[in-house]
Amino acid sequence: MAWLMVVAAGLFEVAMAYMLKLSDGFSVPPASVGFIVFALLSFGLLTLALKDLDVGTAYAVWTGIGAVGTATLGMIFLGEDASLLKIVSVLLILAGVVGLNLAGGGH
Repeated sequence: MAWLMVVAAGLFEVAMAYMLKLSDGFSVPPASVGFIVFALLSFGLLTLALKDLDVGTAYAVWTGIGAVGTATLGMIFLGEDASLLKIVSVLLILAGVVGLNLAGGGH
């Protein structure tokens, strides 16, 4: 259950970053409120998951999901550069998160 909370928290982190972009420096109220809601959900779920998981591994998975998800979202939906180096770098982040998870860190 704790790992599901980390995954959900990571997905909310992606939504938080997307809302931050859409908020245009907090000048668009609906997107600004969306940012706050998704931030609270993300941090709240991570906090609950840390009751049962090692902080290093859980945090790495959470940030990894956020980084990979946000970079992918940017490339697909926001017209950001999708160079080979950027894609390989995203895959390396993903490999690092999987490696940390395989090395153990949950209870």
